[in-house]
Amino acid sequence: MGSEKIRLTTKEKSELLIEGIVTVILLLLLNFAIVVMINQMIAASREWQSAIWTIKTTITFGPNSSHLWSWQHLFIFLMIFADAIVVYWRLIRRYRQMQMRHVISELHYIAEGHLNHRIQLAVNPDLQRVVTSINALVDSTVRSMEEERKIESSKDELITNVSHDIRTPLTSIIGYLGLIEDNQASSEADARKYVHTAFLKAKQMKVLVEDLFEYTKVRSTTTKLTTDKFDMAAMLEQLAASFELEGQKQGLEFEVQANPNPLMMEADTEKLGRVFNNLIVNAFKYGHGAKHIYLTAKQEGDEVEVRVANDGEQIPNQSLSQLFDRFYRVEESRSKATGGSGLGLAIAQSIVRLHGGYIYAESTPELTSFVMHLPVKMGTTLKRPDKQPAAN
Repeated sequence: MGSEKIRLTTKEKSELLIEGIVTVILLLLLNFAIVVMINQMIAASREWQSAIWTIKTTITFGPNSSHLWSWQHLFIFLMIFADAIVVYWRLIRRYRQMQMRHVISELHYIAEGHLNHRIQLAVNPDLQRVVTSINALVDSTVRSMEEERKIESSKDELITNVSHDIRTPLTSIIGYLGLIEDNQASSEADARKYVHTAFLKAKQMKVLVEDLFEYTKVRSTTTKLTTDKFDMAAMLEQLAASFELEGQKQGLEFEVQANPNPLMMEADTEKLGRVFNNLIVNAFKYGHGAKHIYLTAKQEGDEVEVRVANDGEQIPNQSLSQLFDRFYRVEESRSKATGGSGLGLAIAQSIVRLHGGYIYAESTPELTSFVMHLPVKMGTTLKRPDKQPAAN
């Protein structure tokens, strides 16, 4: 939106007119007084008369030249020129004062709560810098307020979700223990069954609390990373080895590939290990029909692309962008059956961001991949491209 020229009110136009008239009258009186004073000085002093004669003959190129450029004419011309400058300066000064009044009026309008309004007035350069600063300050304030609202909404949502997810197993625990407390178990086997169910629900609550603690910790702006130089290829091999037994139970085979090998980089290996654990566990829980889990890493310039992929069931496209939202589950009933807290991917995303990288998901009928981009050296923040790379 372009700047608009200030529209003066009738009162302001009258002020400018009166300012101009008063200034002209005062200047005419001042000029008259100066001319009278100079004529008196010339009439009373032969030295002044001699000096004026010298100036006259010099300017008019001789005593017999035209009187068009007589000293009186030159003096009057200079006075008129000086008067014009004074009138112009006074009018410009008053006009800039009016511009300031309009800017202040706009500022008061914004201060009354119209935060979507911006000052779009064509003013002098000095005042324009002030206007630009004001608009930038309002933009910053609006962004801060929106961010604050998002944070508050996020806190409310977090409390609601946590309360709901904790209340469900807690209700079951109280219910089953209540049956035992009231001696309503018909047999010792039933009592053991109730205790076992309460125990499983308690473990589910423990997982949720631990994940919640980890999520709030990695989301904190004061969280510090303990960085080390390590070999990403070796880390992926260790991960595959540590999950190999569980993978065999589910009929899953790990394949690891890194380019170059070794692939040296810097990161907090403990937190990065948490990311890989979450992604691999997710593949075990939700990669139905999968036969392979692929762990691949490749270096491209100053960044490393790491993929945790499986050839299991495809994730619906409408769910891909929401996977990293807190407590989001692609299929509510299935996720609750697996005991997931819904915070695993949100934790993974926060840790990757702490490292200056980004993470996203891709899914096709052939392969579902979680793709991380991490800087080779800590202290660098990678910019996520507008368009994500196509799935392999």
